[in-house]
Amino acid sequence: MQIWQKDITYLKKVGPQRSKALASEAGIRVYRDLLYYYPRKYVDRSQVSRVRDLVEDHYATLVGKITQVTVTKNKQGRGRLLASFSDGTGIIELNWFSGVSWLEKYIRKGEEIALFGKATRFNHRLQMSHPEIDYLHEEGRAQNTLQIVPFYPSTDKLSRVGLDSKGFRNVVFQLLEEVGELIEENLPPEVIRSERLISHKEALYNIHFPSSFAALQAARRRLKFEEFFFFQLLLAQKRGTQRARNRANPFPEIGHYFNTYFDKHIPFELTDAQKRVLKEIRRDLWLPVQMNRLIQGDVGSGKTMVAFMCMLMAKDNGFQSCLMAPTEILAEQHYKKMKQYADPLGLKVAMIVGGQRKKVRTAMLEMAASGEADITVGTHALIEDTVKFARLGLSVVDEQHKFGVEQRARLWQKAQPYPHNMVMTATPIPRTLAMTLYGDIDVSVIDELPPGRVPIKTAWRGESKRLEVFGFIRRELEKGKQAYVVYPLVEESEKLDYLAAIQGKEIMEKYFKNYRVGLVHGRMKAEDKEVEMQMFVQNKSHILVSTTVIEVGVDVPNATIMVIENAEKFGLSQLHQLRGRVGRNADQSYCILMSGKKVSKEGKARLQAMVESTDGFKIAEIDLKLRGPGDFLGTRQSGLPEFQLANIAEDQDILQAARDAAFQIYESDALFQKPEHRRMSLFFESYLKAYGRFTNMA
Repeated sequence: MQIWQKDITYLKKVGPQRSKALASEAGIRVYRDLLYYYPRKYVDRSQVSRVRDLVEDHYATLVGKITQVTVTKNKQGRGRLLASFSDGTGIIELNWFSGVSWLEKYIRKGEEIALFGKATRFNHRLQMSHPEIDYLHEEGRAQNTLQIVPFYPSTDKLSRVGLDSKGFRNVVFQLLEEVGELIEENLPPEVIRSERLISHKEALYNIHFPSSFAALQAARRRLKFEEFFFFQLLLAQKRGTQRARNRANPFPEIGHYFNTYFDKHIPFELTDAQKRVLKEIRRDLWLPVQMNRLIQGDVGSGKTMVAFMCMLMAKDNGFQSCLMAPTEILAEQHYKKMKQYADPLGLKVAMIVGGQRKKVRTAMLEMAASGEADITVGTHALIEDTVKFARLGLSVVDEQHKFGVEQRARLWQKAQPYPHNMVMTATPIPRTLAMTLYGDIDVSVIDELPPGRVPIKTAWRGESKRLEVFGFIRRELEKGKQAYVVYPLVEESEKLDYLAAIQGKEIMEKYFKNYRVGLVHGRMKAEDKEVEMQMFVQNKSHILVSTTVIEVGVDVPNATIMVIENAEKFGLSQLHQLRGRVGRNADQSYCILMSGKKVSKEGKARLQAMVESTDGFKIAEIDLKLRGPGDFLGTRQSGLPEFQLANIAEDQDILQAARDAAFQIYESDALFQKPEHRRMSLFFESYLKAYGRFTNMA
């Protein structure tokens, strides 16, 4: 409605000076901006106390009259205003030390007022300093006292033009008085009915001036639902547009290769979670629409096996597959595993990475281009123009967050129509965040580890226990096992980073003289890092000291100990990823968190969470609650809008309900042509103008 786009200057009690401050300080330019500028907190002033019952250091609302006023000034001209207040049960002294000239004119004896402040004691007498005063028979008191009172975000600049929290209450109250009746509904009737939501108008009235705390709770739930609903509707629209545009070859056959491998060669029985995910993928691949599916699974949950079996589906339908990994060591690891799985079936696997000899690379390129290679594994080298495929039908991207949107899209350009797309991550993302960040992508979760895996034992130790920890490491080394020792990355200083690594290596060499200690740090050349990593992989070094995060997916089954120095300096997700470098076989593995003497409250919560759980998804939920979605994703510019009220970590049930409703409406009426969707459509149009940029999310 046009009224909501009206310049805020024209609202009574605003004017040019205030409108300029509102625009620069709070982004409020039109009526709609003010309507959706929500209070930051609420104070219950509805309960009236009596003077005789006041408790020291407690806030209270009183109703009575000013009986006496005295103004004093010192030699510097600074004034003080003293007043006596009575409600018939007792007298309390009020005093103000600023704004005296204005207060002297404002405070009137004998008129009934409500005041709010904290009772303190001075010279054995109760008093209130700078209490808020409202005349009960004066216009404007309705929003400031004797009810649940809202407090709005303000700044010094806004306060200087009279827009402190009380000033905000006055202008918001004025807005609702003038045009509140014109607030329209923006959700379809079936959604309001099924979710038992209050109306849009009632929610906005009660978010600003709640009639009760129950009404405030209902208003917050309704407005949180709206925030989630329209964002999920945006994601549903993006997903629908992609599906209409991104065609792919269907895979109708489950044939010789898949069945032979499943019946005769699979090295272990699939978990129920793996079977469930394969069924979800199978439904996608049946269609002539590009599959776009994220596979989440904790370290060791069997994502690679699921990917390989999908590649067999591609082969059964006459198509090639490729797998792109973020580093050469990971690509080589995948290559070896794929060859191990593929050799019994007579399938050919190629590998294309940056550091290959020309002769080897040329042979691999020819295998992919001719169709001889059924599976091609590589790094980002796969997206180079020289890499061509005869008939690419499936692309798999490992640790997808390490690749940009454009890199993944270039991989799709290798086939027409597009190949089906599967992305995998061992970095657990909380369910609610996945629904929001990847709302336009189908998400599958492998939430079960294969049988035989022994849970990693995690311990938190202080510096005083270091010799005990060293003794424990020695006993594991004597069994022929290996250990990681990881230091936090000091981003501000490569020099400090380097010194920590050198010192750590020296300490390890001193205590473990009969063992080779390897070292990886930020100043090393890539090829030198690779040599050290390979020494460790081949068990030619026994302890690996590192200041950089050991690559996700690096598989050294013989390593059974992960020591994390200054563990309180790592994020929870990093800690869990580091712990996942051990426990790669049936042997008992250990993660030891070493911390300094001073650990923050949040640091203690992270370390305790690690000790109590090895479930990556549970860890991720705790991490999200501790840090919030922006920091969880590593940046405030995280591909998510700033929800005003809704909280992804705390409002999971509301998010799920909003997502279900949004996707159901889009699937039944993608163009919003039904009469009951008209108002929702109009609101969604304005939403797209504000948040349409999020349709470009990774």
